Amino acid sequence: MDREILSIKRKALRINLDQSIYGTFAEIGAGQEVVRNFFQVGGASGTVAKAMSAYDMTFSDAIYGSEGSGRYVSDSRLKKMLDHEFDLLRERLHDGKYDKKKFFAFSNTCTTLNFKKDNDPHGWMGVRYQLKPHTEPNEVIIHVRLKGTDSLSQQRVIGGIGTNLLFACYWYYDQMDDFIESLLDNLSTDQAEIDMIRLKGPDFDGVDNRLLALELVKKNFTDATIFSANKEVYQPKDILYKKNILCLRGRFRPVTKVNEDMMKCGLEHFKKEVPNDDDLVVLSEITLNNLAGDGNFENKDFLDRADILCNLGHTVMISNCHKHDKLINYLDLCKPQRIGIILGILNIVELFNENNYENAEGELLHYFGEIFKRNTRMLVYPYQPDKNRPVITTENLKVSESLIHLYTHLKANKFLVDLEGYDQTVLQIFSPKVIQMIKAGEPGWEDMVPDTVADIIKEKCLFEYPCEIS
Repeated sequence: MDREILSIKRKALRINLDQSIYGTFAEIGAGQEVVRNFFQVGGASGTVAKAMSAYDMTFSDAIYGSEGSGRYVSDSRLKKMLDHEFDLLRERLHDGKYDKKKFFAFSNTCTTLNFKKDNDPHGWMGVRYQLKPHTEPNEVIIHVRLKGTDSLSQQRVIGGIGTNLLFACYWYYDQMDDFIESLLDNLSTDQAEIDMIRLKGPDFDGVDNRLLALELVKKNFTDATIFSANKEVYQPKDILYKKNILCLRGRFRPVTKVNEDMMKCGLEHFKKEVPNDDDLVVLSEITLNNLAGDGNFENKDFLDRADILCNLGHTVMISNCHKHDKLINYLDLCKPQRIGIILGILNIVELFNENNYENAEGELLHYFGEIFKRNTRMLVYPYQPDKNRPVITTENLKVSESLIHLYTHLKANKFLVDLEGYDQTVLQIFSPKVIQMIKAGEPGWEDMVPDTVADIIKEKCLFEYPCEIS
């Protein structure tokens, strides 16, 4: 059955008319935009225990504590606000009058477009709330990037998303697809981007935040999302801001010894240009195209790949940036120091295939201009179709006459760099063959993947491996 999309006002009114929902709104940075919706529709006295805004940093620090980073629009600030406000509710509202109340604390810390229009409008929003009286609370946190050139409209967007979020917490807590989709009800991706969502609590025990992150990308709420080896979902800019970014693009279905060797060679090369490992972030990136495969998304297949990458200690990016220039444009928003993209030579073959363009020379000139105007390098891993043929690198790759000058320019200026020190014994390992052998229970695939990966596949019966049932 299709979900009924209620207006922002109707959602606020429905919450106000539910006498069991009661709590606090604390908003910093862009006005009391969320609670305003609840006051305007009427009946807020049954919902709002307190509404406040601590704009002055001295007041804010006195209430919530100082921020060592100096960043007040941050995940850290939001968590301190939720801690303080929810604890106050339980401390002060404890007599019989509140026995049937489901408490909530809604908080946000946001910045809209400034007068000079040279800042980065964004915000953190969260709800800590009970689904039943006297129970341990759940928590939902999202990060929003605001679009457009009008501060007033951005404030209205904050009010809309915040109201949608609180409504989803109570009405869609057990329907995750509706929960996420409803966050932009009556709004559009032209007005805001939601690039992080994180749920926890007793009513979300079975929820995998990585799947929710994937949904944000699938629904075009954001271009990319990131989760770390500990399976925690993060806001991408928090991880990537002003870092040296090394990104291995692949399907990882499954991780093979080729992927492992690509990462090793890429990392060895990149570290020669990176003076400090503390400023280095290494990503294993999967695009939606690579996840879809035959056109269908399967959550289990995604989690199979994610589990292996996480167990190997990788930070994983899921993106809809199929083209390299789109990925670079996205990463550039994080103001990186330098970017290295690890690719197989077959990716370069496709890039320089004239049949893929109406005007190959002109289109590629623009395409590479978008990529390499940043401090970016493509680190190219070789290919050998079989042992009886030569290894193909950028040195012996055949490029059409019309593109040879462009290709030579990219090579001479080290925009395209061959990776060295590769293991030639693994070059004939191809993922489709590995998957076919795994599904068929055919021996020998274990030698094509890292030992840890083989153990995980067998233990968890990943990729349709025919486990024995005892």
